[in-house]
Amino acid sequence: MSEKSPIIEVAKKVCPAVITIVISKDLPKIEGFYLLPFGGQKYVVPQFNKKRERTRIGGGSGFIVSADGYILTSAHVVGDPEADYTVIFEPQKTYPAKVLAKDPISDVAVLKVKAKNLPYLELGDSDKIELGQTVIAVGNALGEFHDTVSTGVVSGMSRVITAFSGLTSQTAQLRGLIQTDAAINPGNSGGPLVDIGGKVIGINTAMVMGAQNIGFAIPIDYAKKDLEEVKKYGKIKRPFLGVRYVLLNKEIAEKNKLPVSDGALIVREALGESAVVQGGAADKAGLKEFDIILECNKEKITEKNPLANMLQKFEIGQEITLKVLRSGKEIVLKVKLEEKR
Repeated sequence: MSEKSPIIEVAKKVCPAVITIVISKDLPKIEGFYLLPFGGQKYVVPQFNKKRERTRIGGGSGFIVSADGYILTSAHVVGDPEADYTVIFEPQKTYPAKVLAKDPISDVAVLKVKAKNLPYLELGDSDKIELGQTVIAVGNALGEFHDTVSTGVVSGMSRVITAFSGLTSQTAQLRGLIQTDAAINPGNSGGPLVDIGGKVIGINTAMVMGAQNIGFAIPIDYAKKDLEEVKKYGKIKRPFLGVRYVLLNKEIAEKNKLPVSDGALIVREALGESAVVQGGAADKAGLKEFDIILECNKEKITEKNPLANMLQKFEIGQEITLKVLRSGKEIVLKVKLEEKR
């Protein structure tokens, strides 16, 4: 007697629209290894050929959201601008994928393949998620096990984590995440988290290393706006302030003898670059390197409430008010946000 679990019907509905993303890159070919003596010990060092060969360097998951080939995944899955991305629908059915846009703040990316009449998933409403509701995570677990389905519940809401990408070696603070005990493994990133009706409510993004049953997903409402803008404008439109900065905390403030331990210190990241983008919104408003932005529209800037997340609440062309600490004195500046180019 066959089981009448609703999960079975969800899997049948969802799996055909979940795809594998293969990441490839031209790398020097390893011809062999040699021993390098150093400090009284010998180390194994690879010997490279000048010729380069196409090498698979990673993979992830994604899901189709339209019959004509739009795909959603996590931005960190397609984070390497020099890599090529191939989408696998079935073992014998692959397409080259174009990365149309990436939103690193929300960790969302929009891809496109040239195809028609594809199976696709319906996007749900992540604002209506409830603690304890049943969810199903689908993806390409460990980069090998296609159409892996795991079930669980919504364990927490509005979580904030600092995520690390092994592919790009970058960290990012992600906010407002859905916590679930449904298994999310490496390779699952970018796959859908769906409700019991098969609608997508999140994009699987991270897990806690060394812990069991703690995974996180990006609310699908974050991705909806990105997808709409890409379809309409061909890119994600974001308000742009035009400064490089470091978020302050007590440790940074004490080490650099700064007068405050919260805010965004405007400072260049490397020699030869500018801390304030020339001709940008901040430059026009009079912001300078070593200014500390304390507040944005009377909202305090902290590590838990960073400037980047605040700016996403505003529209291009909107005027905002910044409280700035400059040479020990607080000043107020008006800034008209521009579009990020």
